[in-house]
Amino acid sequence: MHARPYNFYAGPAVLPQEVLEQAQSEMNNYGATGLSLMEISHRSPIYDAIHNETQLLFKELLQLPDEYHVLFLPGGASLQFSMIPMNFLTPGKVANYILSGLWAEKAIEEACKVGDVYVSFSGKANNFTKMPSLQDIQVHTQMDAYLHITSNETVNGTQLHHFPVIQDVPLIADMSSDILSRPFDISKFAVIYAGAQKNLGPAGVTIVILREEALPQHTTSLPAMLDYRTYIKHNSLYNTPPVYPIYMVNLVLKWIKHSGGLNIMEKRNEEKARLIYDAIDQSGGFYKGLAHPASRSLMNITFKIWNDELEKRFIQEASTQQLVGLEGHRSVGHIRASVYNALPYKACQALAEFMKEFQKRYS
Repeated sequence: MHARPYNFYAGPAVLPQEVLEQAQSEMNNYGATGLSLMEISHRSPIYDAIHNETQLLFKELLQLPDEYHVLFLPGGASLQFSMIPMNFLTPGKVANYILSGLWAEKAIEEACKVGDVYVSFSGKANNFTKMPSLQDIQVHTQMDAYLHITSNETVNGTQLHHFPVIQDVPLIADMSSDILSRPFDISKFAVIYAGAQKNLGPAGVTIVILREEALPQHTTSLPAMLDYRTYIKHNSLYNTPPVYPIYMVNLVLKWIKHSGGLNIMEKRNEEKARLIYDAIDQSGGFYKGLAHPASRSLMNITFKIWNDELEKRFIQEASTQQLVGLEGHRSVGHIRASVYNALPYKACQALAEFMKEFQKRYS
């Protein structure tokens, strides 16, 4: 039996074992200061070095051009659902949203409180089992303030595998659950935001990667803490930042870098996901994937068993084998395995083997 449970929770989610061990070793005495980092001023040179290095690591891993800022904000992706339209949706314009699932729906609800919203694609009729094709994504240059997409929907287990190229309309993406899981062309985007607690670190900090020139001129003043320019001007140090979560993100970024970068992350994630999808597809219908094959996520794998009682038994028996966090989202139910960057290959191997063994016993 392995020492720790294999963690398939969707978020807060698995962290690299090496990162946890380093954080543990530095908890009470960071950098020979005799103090925990949580006790050290965010204005100190010690924290300043962590803060700036974390930004540089993002820039390196994503190959960010100089015009992009890396910002650290509170409030999770949920606050960004409001901040995006507050900063980008100007009078006379419409916010264009792709309704791809629960999280896109929440973003739309908040944008509607700020201004006019247009939903140019909706997957609701298909129960959000399929992402739009690039041909389905439409923009209106004269009307749209921006186009908002959700790159990965954790609830239904769907993922956009290609991003649109848009001229003259800022492209904004919620990448909370698949950021740094694969390489992509950052130049397509005006803004990317991500809550840390799925693929970057613990809950408590949100990463916003923003091209400043994409910000429109404000016609009304925003509260300082809701204005992206505040964070740009003060290097995300206008108020006390979430020091410890940023430190943890720093360690995770170093782990990704030392592991080989985003190309290696993508290769590993494809291999991990394939183990579980193969167990589904080769089960003769015992297991059935919830997402359309062309939209399957490499981060969140959703499936069901033909019998509801067997699903409950599956989750219970899996937990006895230290395979935890497999309950589907409360709005959908069924089974979900979240296989983020930090989840080791052997965890997915163990789950696939358990799935096959469970099928033999209950077919």
